[in-house]
Amino acid sequence: MANVFFTSESVTSGHPDKICDLIADSILDEALRQDPNAHMAVEATIKDDLILVYGEAGTTAVIDYEGIALGVLRDIGFTEEYHVLTKVNRQSAEINQAVNHGTVSAGDQGIMFGYASDETEDLMPYAIDTAHKLAKRLEEVRRSDPRLCPDGKTQVTAEYENDVLKRVDAIVVSTQHTSAISQEELRDLIIREVIEPIVNPSLIDESTRYLINPSGSFILGGSWGDSGTTGRKIVVDSYGGYAPIGGGCFSSKDPTKVDRSAAYYARYACRNIVANHLAKKVQIQLSYAIGDPEPISVNVNTFGTGVISDDDLLKAVLKNFNFSVANIIEELDLRRPIYTKTTNYGHFGKTDLPWEQFKKIDL
Repeated sequence: MANVFFTSESVTSGHPDKICDLIADSILDEALRQDPNAHMAVEATIKDDLILVYGEAGTTAVIDYEGIALGVLRDIGFTEEYHVLTKVNRQSAEINQAVNHGTVSAGDQGIMFGYASDETEDLMPYAIDTAHKLAKRLEEVRRSDPRLCPDGKTQVTAEYENDVLKRVDAIVVSTQHTSAISQEELRDLIIREVIEPIVNPSLIDESTRYLINPSGSFILGGSWGDSGTTGRKIVVDSYGGYAPIGGGCFSSKDPTKVDRSAAYYARYACRNIVANHLAKKVQIQLSYAIGDPEPISVNVNTFGTGVISDDDLLKAVLKNFNFSVANIIEELDLRRPIYTKTTNYGHFGKTDLPWEQFKKIDL
């Protein structure tokens, strides 16, 4: 095989789309804190000083939507004054009936993908795993350095030779900043405090490129430099483009929404296939129909890396994992306020999340 280059990106909590994701997941967590059976799909959009909170909620919880949205912005580090408009209706009675008719069923149709590989300790592809770690480190550095501001992005290009990670070809870091720091100072700071503590030096060589704020000055950021909406960072949230994405986003959705919960369970199955040394990398596709408690289809692909055939592995997966909506929610204990933990730096690869735990697979 010729050498292959693959790139993935991540963003910080101050990116306008991630602001909206965090508002949505903070609302969901508050609903589940009061009412574990809450059905929520409340999203947000932001531009300049205006925040629109909208969607559907079927819950007994009393939620201060405005207070949560403004609190998120303060916690991220934005100090401007914002205004919140709220338009939240009750969930459609037809959808509610489809989900709750004796057995918990899928809240919508859709396709979901799970993926895992042995490239990293987190069993994630290298580029997205490292981009997330860089974004998280960038956030840590900016919270201790007043010259840096909340909005930021990272990007990593990895080079593979014969399907094996060989080196890092390029790293891009863009960070919002104040006028108190020059571009030269910024470059030195990012390389020293963000990149070097994260990236394995054995993967860096004289040809590795560092592109730090390649557009130059980046003072105007957040919602004042761009607009944001919940659910627009699905590639960042999943596998960085290394695996297909499903038909819907994660943030804002309660666990009856299989766009979220089944994607988590597909990852759970994949990471344990790799953790049990049954394949070096694996992808699972699921599909569901609204009102149906069981998946319509389950597909397993190890890309030729499995220790048994994909057909036999599928049988093992169906023996060890129960993809019904009710079981997914119960086995992963999803009716609790855990979702703000997922919002930033990826929904997968974090060791404290339930779908990242080890499970022995019996063949």
